[in-house]
Amino acid sequence: MTDISEDAAQKYRIPVIEQMVEVFALLERTPEGATIRDVVKAVRLSRTTVYRMLNTLSAYDFVHRSPAGSYTLGRRLLTLAAHVAPTVASYDLLAIAQPHLNKISELLGEGSKLTVPSGDNILVVASAQGHGQYALSATAGQRLPFHAGAAGKILLAFSLQEDIERRLTKLERFTNQTITDPKQMLEELAQIRKRNWARDMGEQMSGVHAIAAPVRDHQDTVIAAVSVPFVTGVDEKRVADIKQAVIAAAQSITNDIRSATPAAPAVGLATEKPAPKRSAQKTVAKPKQ
Repeated sequence: MTDISEDAAQKYRIPVIEQMVEVFALLERTPEGATIRDVVKAVRLSRTTVYRMLNTLSAYDFVHRSPAGSYTLGRRLLTLAAHVAPTVASYDLLAIAQPHLNKISELLGEGSKLTVPSGDNILVVASAQGHGQYALSATAGQRLPFHAGAAGKILLAFSLQEDIERRLTKLERFTNQTITDPKQMLEELAQIRKRNWARDMGEQMSGVHAIAAPVRDHQDTVIAAVSVPFVTGVDEKRVADIKQAVIAAAQSITNDIRSATPAAPAVGLATEKPAPKRSAQKTVAKPKQ
């Protein structure tokens, strides 16, 4: 009976949808962008068919075409991910987080964002704009490095040991403040795990600092980071206020996730396997945006 069901499942599949899924999979593996030639090779279709497929997906913002002609995943996918049914994802991360991001931005006047791991980068999946004179904006869909920035360092610090080791093999320099020495980064990550928050000292963009704190699920796994970027030059009292608000927002999101999550194991929006509980982790120096 099982064999019949599997045969039926193979028989009643739609090739064009399978080809579209292959396109999405290719773009997921190439966040820097894929050309039409790359897609033609991956899906084994004619150039004309691939062009029409990409043009259609682009029209609905499922893929994005850069001025140079390369294609990446589009922001419409974030909208769909935000409304994944609770029976599939166990909880709606974006729906839970957004009110807290709005609240923190209203309180501080600064922009705020929610970030998750996404392959070898982190991905901003939700944001709230600040109303202050020097508020920095954040846009959902941005891909950022793990090692340069408060949110990235949070997600890196609580990654699996093998992922930490792999990501420390190439630490690109963005500013004079970027940590590019693996040993120094390991020490930084150990401090982040100890204090449970991170600070960006202009490591990803000169003149921009940030505070980030981890969001956890019911298994104590870090699945996301809440962060607030701000311009340099603010006094330490202001920094302390931002830190307190970020930590409180991350904890509130964590509490709401745990209240919404059933006892069965949950899957968040992160695209990689998240780290296990901290108590069970073995990291280098002492963990699926």
